Amino acid sequence: MTVNTVWAAYFSATDTTKKVVTQIARRLAQQTGRPLETFDFTLPQARKEPKVFAPGDLVVFGTPVYAGRVPNLLIKYVASVQGQGALAVPVVCYGNRNYDDALMELRNTLQAGGFHPVAGAAFSCQHAFSETQNAGRPDISDLTIATGFADQVFHKVEAIADPAALAPVPVPGNDPVGPYYTPRDRHGNPINILPVRPKTSDACTQCGLCAKQCPLGAIDPEDAHQVPGKCMKCNRCVKHCPTGAKYFDDPNYLYHKSELEDLYSWPRKTPELFL
Repeated sequence: MTVNTVWAAYFSATDTTKKVVTQIARRLAQQTGRPLETFDFTLPQARKEPKVFAPGDLVVFGTPVYAGRVPNLLIKYVASVQGQGALAVPVVCYGNRNYDDALMELRNTLQAGGFHPVAGAAFSCQHAFSETQNAGRPDISDLTIATGFADQVFHKVEAIADPAALAPVPVPGNDPVGPYYTPRDRHGNPINILPVRPKTSDACTQCGLCAKQCPLGAIDPEDAHQVPGKCMKCNRCVKHCPTGAKYFDDPNYLYHKSELEDLYSWPRKTPELFL
């Protein structure tokens, strides 16, 4: 099959998904000799209208994993994206616990939107909540695997005669997908962090960067201490704040964060590739 354009499409609040998707897409562009385009839909303005792709596009489409699924505040937009016969490589990035049904959900959503999912992958990356769990991932080893995966995808795409006759790539997960993962304490009681919002210390200079870069536009641009909108706990404001003024102090959030660091930092999970 002839590829016209390779796309790196991603939601990436803390840049881990961006790194993986871009590595795969860049290598595919090199292999196909076609241009590489980027569709970064992390910020709200990029999601005002559904993105429309075209036949001949090869789209590496990445999202993070939240509670074992594609983020619930993002899935409606993903479902609005129009594939129009483009090939897709769904990629999910998770924090070393498990990606559960996220890859299945992303594959199915893209297929329903008119894509032909030709391959898929799940990469264990640094957790958005933590500075220590899976720190530095994706690292050189992960990105080397991503490059090799792109080579495999290229050879598969080369051999495709009729994309419409292509069966969607098999991936793990329940179909239909199951419920979101529920964090629990050591007594088995559910931990609810949905209402939690970041706090702001006196180190804040009201530069407005957090409001400009919030993926949900949840932070008041006039006063960074105020978070009137929904927060998805992506930690973009925490990790991007130039003065370190943003933080979470909710006891349930901190307990869940410590559980992730204590229970799911090891063993190191390697990327899972599906062709």
